[in-house]
This record gives sequence, C-alpha cells and structure tokens, in this order.
Amino acid sequence: MKKILIIEDEPATVAGLEEALKEEYFEVSSALTGEHGYKKAKDGDYNLIILDLKLPDMSGIDICKNLRKDEIQIPILMLTAKKQEMDKVLGLEIGADYYMTKPFSIKELIAVVRRLLKRPPTMITEIDEFSFGNVFINFKNKDATKNGKQVELTAMEFEVMKYFIQHESEVIDRDSLLDDVWGYENYPSTRTVDNFILSLRKKIEDDYKNPKHILTKHGAGYKFVK
Repeated sequence: MKKILIIEDEPATVAGLEEALKEEYFEVSSALTGEHGYKKAKDGDYNLIILDLKLPDMSGIDICKNLRKDEIQIPILMLTAKKQEMDKVLGLEIGADYYMTKPFSIKELIAVVRRLLKRPPTMITEIDEFSFGNVFINFKNKDATKNGKQVELTAMEFEVMKYFIQHESEVIDRDSLLDDVWGYENYPSTRTVDNFILSLRKKIEDDYKNPKHILTKHGAGYKFVK
C-alpha cells in the first residue's frame, strides 16, 4: 500500500484529502505545520507528499528545497491558492514534481497522484495460452472455455487474466493493476477494480464467493494461484 504525507494547515482540506485518498486504498498521514511536516517527511517512508505552498511557520518552498538538499527524492505535489503564485513557484525551480491550484477536483488530484506514483512497466514473458483448474484461455485467439464450454470474456478481462498469470503467486496491489493494465489515461477507481474482479470471478471460479484462483489478500490486493 502506497503511503502519502499531506502537509497542509487547513484542517478541512486535510480531512477531505484523507477521506478521498483512503477510499482509494492509500495509507495517509498528515501534518498541520510546516516544521512537523518536514520532520515527518525526513523520518518517514513515504511514496508521495502533498504540500501546501503557504504554511504558517515554514513555507512549502523551503520544505521542498530542504528535502531536495537532503537528497530525498519523494514525488511532491504542490498546492497553491492562486495561479499567479503557481507561476512564481514554477519559476523558482524548487524541485516539486507537479502543481495544482485551489480549488481543485478531487478526481483530478487522485489521477495526478497515481501518475506521480506510476512505476515503469515490469518486463514480463508473453504467453499465448494457459490452463488452470477447469479453465483454458487462448490469449492469441481471445478464446476462453470452462469445462469445455465457451466463456465470454471482455478484452479487459483477457488483459487482467494475462497479468495475473504472468505474476502467478505474487500479491498484486490495486495500484499495480491500475498502472500496468488500465494505464493512467484510463484509470477507474479502485472500487471499480474490485467490482471488476468480482465479475471476473463469477465467470471463471466454480464458487465466486469462495474463489480458488483469484484470491483477495486483505489490505494488500490480489493473488492468482493455479
């Protein structure tokens, strides 16, 4: 699970961001002052920082500059109140990775967060066909059967099954599925992914409520076993 630190002095903004990010299965921590946030950023193991430009005791600019001087290369998403401020900050080249002006769309912010967290695709072996249990899948011909009977899978379901098989016995978090299968430009929400997996289980599992192949690892993601 990816860890995000919010450094923002407006409690209402922090509460809204925390709720939205937790719904997308991120682990979230926050700090209401710049000094506290800077210390947490230095001492914690975070994957991304959401940083407000104007803080009462230590500016977002100083925090960003200091973190880069400390050779901490965590992606930083800077929040600014006005476009003019954003233009000024961009000119300073302080080391932030992305800038958003308040008020912003939560959906847009989530998409930006995912983009900043996106990892390079993993090199994996291509497969043409695979069988497990009573299911046979031919990826080349986009054909699937269960107990010898045709199973109608969508194009995305074929892609997800291929990804699971290529990562057999590995725990796959939702972020990896979103990054490597859907891709940033087509992100659904993580809850949509859960519903998608449920639908896929109904097609390939004998008992989708007690699956034997696509297993849920609570708090972590999914694991495919043959």
